[in-house]
Amino acid sequence: MEQEKKKGPGVFGLIALGVVICLSLSLVGDRGRAAAAAAPAALAADRQEPAPEAPGAVGRTVIPLGKAVGIKLFSDGVLVVGLSPVETGEGASYPGRDCGLKAGDVITHINGGEVDTIEEVQALVKQLEDEPLTIQAVRGQRQLQLTAAAVENNQGVYQLGVWLRDSMAGIGTMTFYDPSSGVFGALGHGINDVDTAMLMPLESGSIMPASVSEVKKGASGAPGELHGQFDLTRDLGTLYANTNLGIFGQMPREMVGSAVEPVEVASRDQVETGPATIWSNIRGDEVEEFAVRITHLYPEGDGTRSMMVEVTDPALLAATGGIVQGMSGSPILQNGRLVGAVTHVLVNDPTRGYGILADNMLRQATGEKR
Repeated sequence: MEQEKKKGPGVFGLIALGVVICLSLSLVGDRGRAAAAAAPAALAADRQEPAPEAPGAVGRTVIPLGKAVGIKLFSDGVLVVGLSPVETGEGASYPGRDCGLKAGDVITHINGGEVDTIEEVQALVKQLEDEPLTIQAVRGQRQLQLTAAAVENNQGVYQLGVWLRDSMAGIGTMTFYDPSSGVFGALGHGINDVDTAMLMPLESGSIMPASVSEVKKGASGAPGELHGQFDLTRDLGTLYANTNLGIFGQMPREMVGSAVEPVEVASRDQVETGPATIWSNIRGDEVEEFAVRITHLYPEGDGTRSMMVEVTDPALLAATGGIVQGMSGSPILQNGRLVGAVTHVLVNDPTRGYGILADNMLRQATGEKR
């Protein structure tokens, strides 16, 4: 997937512990600006109604997808991604840092009013200048109340010295669709902020049609990625949850088509090591089936690394080098069942990566305890 505040897309990968999350993200926004500075608002008009609540039930017979889609997400509050000095006539000042804000905090209210966009914060700072601001924020599970006053920089602009993010847009892969409830699951992991690694709090979001235009082939030490185009003006469905086990939403049945028959979601004890296939969209809008092998099954850990998958299909190896960013959510099928989804690629071996159990995603779709 992708990330930053309201501007053009820029692709990134999240690298940690020798693996890369396989979501191609663009930064939507203005990474280098403090919140008090003026900033463009390319996605502001696309912000939707708050995300709907999770449905009460999702069936165990679903349609596997493997389709690349565009994803846009708007945060619930604004995320603090960094703190910087404000250069004034008396030297550097740090109003954001000095009031107690930290990277990873989510600002939800200022002076009692809800804020969800960078523009709202900027407007308040501009209006109130150096008057004290009462800031309500969330840090992990804690609620904070802080007081800060903007300072005037050398250009006569009032700033807090805080970098903020409120939206993301990118490309990822849909895993399944439940025709009985209209629920879909995608990615197999959450959408995290690239600077803070925090799970982005979801206010609203949607998926859009996408087409894969280019593949950057993966190599040892250099994970590859899918490059795609998607239409920000047309939504296929809406998101209701961004979780560590995937993103979930609802869309009409006609958006899925009727070419694929529903399959059963495998329980954990029905998954085995051995041959399997993945469905993935690596060119245009075509979903293709490729041979893989499940080499290891792991006990429950963080939930997104339930199995190790090795790509064995010569066509996929020739086209991508194995698993690349943008393939997050590619469904894994075995013995006629949906058993999981691709989530990570190994940095030093793009032919191998981790997968999540489809059963874990299905439970997460309705908030069911695992």
